[in-house]
Amino acid sequence: MRINDNLYKLNAIELAPKLLGMKLCRKVDNNIFKLRITETEAYFGEDDTACHANKGKTARTKILYQVGGVAYIYLCYGIHNMLNIVTGEENFPQAVLIRGIEGFDGPGKLTRALNIDRKLNGENLIKSNLLWLEDDGCSFRYKTTKRIGIDYATPEYRNKLWRFIKI
Repeated sequence: MRINDNLYKLNAIELAPKLLGMKLCRKVDNNIFKLRITETEAYFGEDDTACHANKGKTARTKILYQVGGVAYIYLCYGIHNMLNIVTGEENFPQAVLIRGIEGFDGPGKLTRALNIDRKLNGENLIKSNLLWLEDDGCSFRYKTTKRIGIDYATPEYRNKLWRFIKI
């Protein structure tokens, strides 16, 4: 069953572990791919120095300020598209980075495999026929760790256990 707007209204820290086991769905041409999410990371508000919204609302980050249920896709290191799910209420920037799916560990690998790029930035995951999430009741046990690739963040936010990994 496709995730509805109520689940997307959860904050990123609550939603990130709940996404584990759900299916990331992508339609490319006439093919539909559905792969289970195995790893996520939460980014939570302007105070979170690892969150892109830390410097406030910009042309790049304005999607993070939308109501939950849209895709925020950005280019990392000039080569990797990163898929994030915007969550929560409007005007509080937060998102969940999808770090892994079955068969593809790493956010750049999964977006490459599913042909997810910045053309889908802002895609409404509730209504889209190109990109959406489904919940069939599967859930995984998980562990929490520090987020990775955020050396620029303050120690307080580098040490948050906001990375959720299937075990």
